[in-house]
Amino acid sequence: MLANYRPISNLSFISKILERVVVKQLYCHLQDNSHFEDFQSAFRPHHSMETALVRVSNDLLLSSEKGLLSILVLLDLSAAFDTIDHSILLHRLEQDIGIRGSALQWFKSYLSDRYQFVNVNGHSSQCTRVNYGVPQGSVLRPILFTLYMLPLGNIIRKHSINFHCYADDTQLYLSMKPDQNDDIEKLNACIRDIKTWMTINYLLLNPEKTEVIIFGPKNLRDTLIDRIVFLDGISIASNSTVRNLGVLLDQDLSFKAHISQACRTAFFHLRNIAKIRNLLSKSDAEKLIHAFVTSRLDYCNSLLAACPKSSLRSLQLVQNVAARLLAGTSRRDHITPVLVSLHWIPVDSRIKLKFSCLPIRPYMEWPHPTLKTS
Repeated sequence: MLANYRPISNLSFISKILERVVVKQLYCHLQDNSHFEDFQSAFRPHHSMETALVRVSNDLLLSSEKGLLSILVLLDLSAAFDTIDHSILLHRLEQDIGIRGSALQWFKSYLSDRYQFVNVNGHSSQCTRVNYGVPQGSVLRPILFTLYMLPLGNIIRKHSINFHCYADDTQLYLSMKPDQNDDIEKLNACIRDIKTWMTINYLLLNPEKTEVIIFGPKNLRDTLIDRIVFLDGISIASNSTVRNLGVLLDQDLSFKAHISQACRTAFFHLRNIAKIRNLLSKSDAEKLIHAFVTSRLDYCNSLLAACPKSSLRSLQLVQNVAARLLAGTSRRDHITPVLVSLHWIPVDSRIKLKFSCLPIRPYMEWPHPTLKTS
């Protein structure tokens, strides 16, 4: 689609090496001076989509245990990386980050005098100056975008709204009692201020990808949905699930929809791999299975730490089918020796291993509610 076309930066090898040196020094400066946003999980060591989702689901589960309703708003920006204003970014680097002198001049030189053109069948258009955005494919692109978004956290904190960001995806969530109308208005005011700040900074919310979902007991959820239809122009999601950073969240936080979707996709790829299995060596078949199947079983699987074994059974079935396909064994053969021969850990053990390896951030309340036993 024409709407999805964006400039591709042709960066030299030497330029990428220099950028890596700058990124390393910039990370050290940000770390030493505590300039990182605590609740921004993108493009940082020991942070990921999974740590962001674990933190948010942790807070939502704690609120649910207290009998509170929670509203989760998933904000998404349109072409966020391509609308960054260079003058605003340089001002932010100087005033908020403390980069001055020759270092600031280097960033100014890095962003300025870039041109773009369209090439079709060997014919090129006239070059036009690029006044917005950061070079796509550059090493500096992610961290510069993160610094451009720094003021957003303080705007949200002003309204006492919980949030967590991953690149241009922002998760706002508020827990409250069913009769607290003031909290809904507080969330509305926060969204209005976010929209105003984004307009000033040449950013635009994507209404098609912005979703709202309510968590809590079903009877209380229905009552709240009847009272609020819009949050500052954003309609309350009528469906029971939303996709957040690649994970399907349901209103009960059971992750059944996510597990079901992962299994359907995995079986689709397994059927395709089975058709060509005889043409593949064991090594090549294993690479395909890990790329298209195992990766889906492992994606953000720490969120499933408290799921009952009945919910995980379908994921284990996927792994069993993949193991038999790779090893060439019959469905009647016991699966444990097959998994042992492949050095594959069962699904429930993979989840426990992943959860135990996650870094525990200061904002995480411990013990995690999903680990409590009845």
